[in-house]
Amino acid sequence: MSGHSKWATTKHKKAVIDAKRGKLFAKLIKNIEVAARTGGGDPAGNPTLFDAIQKAKKTSVPNENIDRAVKRGSGQEAGGADYQTIMYEGYGPGGIAVLVECLTDNRNRAASDVRVAFTRNGGTMADPGSVSYLFSRKGVVIVPKEGTDEDAVTEAVLDAGGEEITDNGDTFEVLSEATDLVPVRTALQDAGIEYDSADVVFYPSMQVEVDVEGARKILRLIDALEDSDDVQNVFTNFDAPDEVMAQLEDED
Repeated sequence: MSGHSKWATTKHKKAVIDAKRGKLFAKLIKNIEVAARTGGGDPAGNPTLFDAIQKAKKTSVPNENIDRAVKRGSGQEAGGADYQTIMYEGYGPGGIAVLVECLTDNRNRAASDVRVAFTRNGGTMADPGSVSYLFSRKGVVIVPKEGTDEDAVTEAVLDAGGEEITDNGDTFEVLSEATDLVPVRTALQDAGIEYDSADVVFYPSMQVEVDVEGARKILRLIDALEDSDDVQNVFTNFDAPDEVMAQLEDED
């Protein structure tokens, strides 16, 4: 799973830039609103909302923005949009599988944005089901290394359903079944271990290794997709070796 892990690290660095642009804030706020609408506005009884709030706080979204999103989503305050989740599938340059998760109140706009991003960046849209079978739903918890070590994390999550722990440099990535995400996250909390985020993601069952040029092309497509306000997450099955990612980072 190394490619995904390195991509998660790259994404973490990218998030800092995104946050400055305000795009990431908007997506995190949208997550909170949808979670509150789906499961109620009390984080104690709504694990999805709890995790959405946690992630927003860790990314320095102001508390008042978080509170307003919870109120809009749970109906305590007017102005909430009726967001729908839509999945689009496609292939990036080099045959890389791409899943695009949209959260939108305008299906036509979302479809248009995604199609344009694929077309302009060497990719093609695909029929539903033609790419998604290459992924499975998994729980991923990102744990900062500071103040803990791999043994402590392993011990905490082993009985809760933690399947695999990957060292991403400055974080650990804990993989589990999607249904074990909350028990794994709770086990870390009980052990006094801080975590940055807990998400259910689409995880690739097999990966395609890319060289520098291949990585550059697929990352360009991902950037274009994520630039759309309607696109919430992009999942791919590319694997870039350490030296490739290092070379790309040097170019930034």
